[in-house]
Amino acid sequence: MRARERKRETEGIPRFVEIVLALGGLVISSPFLFFAAVLIIGTSPGPVLFRQQRVGQFGKTFELIKFRSMRMGNEGVQVTAKGDMRITRVGRMLRKSKLDELPELWNVARGDISLIGPRPEVPKYVDLKNPIWQSVLKARPGITDPVTLRLRNEEELLAGCTDDPELFYLSMLQPYKLHGYVTYLRQRSWQTDVRVILGTLLTVIFPAQALAPGMDEIVSVVREQT
Repeated sequence: MRARERKRETEGIPRFVEIVLALGGLVISSPFLFFAAVLIIGTSPGPVLFRQQRVGQFGKTFELIKFRSMRMGNEGVQVTAKGDMRITRVGRMLRKSKLDELPELWNVARGDISLIGPRPEVPKYVDLKNPIWQSVLKARPGITDPVTLRLRNEEELLAGCTDDPELFYLSMLQPYKLHGYVTYLRQRSWQTDVRVILGTLLTVIFPAQALAPGMDEIVSVVREQT
């Protein structure tokens, strides 16, 4: 039974299908990728792509690539709240639509991440000794997942915590995410992954349809884990 459960935690869309979908997505979206690159170059000095170390499957780090949405030389906490002054005008549009993550399809093609899976975290916020993290990192991280699909209001929630957004993230939002990741991985299949992909596409087109969790739900889930 345990072996079956461990296998289920890493199952999803077959790898060869992900490669085809990722490369196909890059080809189909290439006009937008070019247009977004031109906008970024024309409105903010610096590279088009943002590169950052993230923690992948089994704790191995890799370089995640996204469209750059922040000004150069603006270091700070590694969480981003709505209204963050580091975000550029074009970056705000890209982040709101989640289109800043399109370059991550290359990470999928490389095998760093999957289309569906727990969002990869920065090393600073990962505790490899934590059994929950160990369980989550059995699976390859992904571009989207049911938790990310619902938690589209993360930047708004962080903006509401003006005292210490980083502490709020680590004490509330991250435990909420980890609980959701573990729950999903326990019942994951290629069918559930396909549903998440379809749900993600619908949410990008119709963002108002996403049922974002409120603070009451987040607090309740976190309290159950402590």
